[in-house]
Amino acid sequence: MPLGFAAAVVVLALARPTPATVGAGAAVAVLGEAIRIWAAGHLNKSREVTSSGPYRWTAHPLYVGSAVMGAGLAIAAASVAAALLIGIYLAATLTAAIDREERDLRRAFGDAYDRYRRGEAIAERDRSRLAVGDVRRFSVAQAMANREHRAVIGLAVVVLLLAWKATYNGAVWRSAGTRASGRAVSSVVEHRLYTPAVTGSNPVPPRTRRTRLGELAVETDHEFASHQFESPTPVFALLGS
Repeated sequence: MPLGFAAAVVVLALARPTPATVGAGAAVAVLGEAIRIWAAGHLNKSREVTSSGPYRWTAHPLYVGSAVMGAGLAIAAASVAAALLIGIYLAATLTAAIDREERDLRRAFGDAYDRYRRGEAIAERDRSRLAVGDVRRFSVAQAMANREHRAVIGLAVVVLLLAWKATYNGAVWRSAGTRASGRAVSSVVEHRLYTPAVTGSNPVPPRTRRTRLGELAVETDHEFASHQFESPTPVFALLGS
C-alpha cells in the first residue's frame, strides 16, 4: 500500500470535521492546488530548469502548493492528531523529494544549476538548457503532461469524504441531542405529575407489584392493589382455576 494512501486513510479516521471546517479547509486546499497547477503549467519536468511563472520567486512552487494543500486539509479535518500526522507526512516526503530533485538537477546541469540557485550570472551556453530568463506562457497541456490532474482528482475525493463525514457526524449529534431532549422532557413531566401541587397530596412515585405463577404475571399499581385487593389470594385462585 502506498504511503500516501495509508496516511490519507488514517487522517480520515482521525478527522472530526464539521461543515464549517470543511468549507474553510477546502478553500485553503484549493488555493494550494491552484499554485501547483500554475507551476505545472510552466515546467517541463526533468528536462529543464525554468524561471517563469511562480519559479520567479521560488525554486519549488509545486511543493509550496502541496504544503498549502496539507494545511487546508488539516483545517478541514478539525483534529489535532490528524493535523500532526499531515505535518509529519509532508515534512518527511517533501524534504526527501526536494533532496532527490536537487541531486538530479545537479547531475543534469552541473555547476550551472548551483549558479542559478545562487542568482549568479550564467554562461550563454547554459541559459538555453536551464531555460533561465525565458518568458513562457502558462500551458494547460503542459500541466496535464505533468499529470497534475491526478492531484486535482485526489484533492476532490478527500474533500468529498471529509464533507460526507461532517454530514454524518452532524446527523449523529442531532439524533443524540433529540434523544437527550426527549429524556429531559419526560423527566420534567414525571416530576410535575408527582408533586403535591398536582396530586393534592404527598408525592407518591409509581411502583409496581409483580406476582408470578408459572408463566403468568399480574402487575398492579401499588395504590390500586392496596384498595382493590387486600389479599392476593383471590387473584392466585383465579389464575390457578
